[in-house]
Amino acid sequence: MARIVTAPIDEREELEAVRSPAAGAVLCFAGTVRDHHLGRKVTSLEYHAYETMALKELTRIEDTIESRWSGARARIVHRIGHLLPGETSVFIAVSTAHRAEGFEALSFAIETLKRTTPIWKKEMYPDGHAWIEGS
Repeated sequence: MARIVTAPIDEREELEAVRSPAAGAVLCFAGTVRDHHLGRKVTSLEYHAYETMALKELTRIEDTIESRWSGARARIVHRIGHLLPGETSVFIAVSTAHRAEGFEALSFAIETLKRTTPIWKKEMYPDGHAWIEGS
């Protein structure tokens, strides 16, 4: 079940949610806040979302994975608000019968999320901030 949260993401809980006896592969992707971008020091990030639409899109991505890859299970959680370097901003977990399918599903999830989900990122620097597109 896709979610948008303001608290830190419990990665273990999300990974366990997709485990299945039928799965030969359980994979995850954790997008984390880095402390630099294009040569600038990043002190924090702020994520903003059109939450209703973002949640619908994250759910659509999960549903697509579960229908495209037979027996697959998917979970996507995106954090919004103020995040510090090292914190997880997005966590995606998938389980599939085989690892190749799992990698395909995971790649599909993050690339589609970045392209279609109305979530925006603002990088904070010691001397200001900037909105970042397509990140």
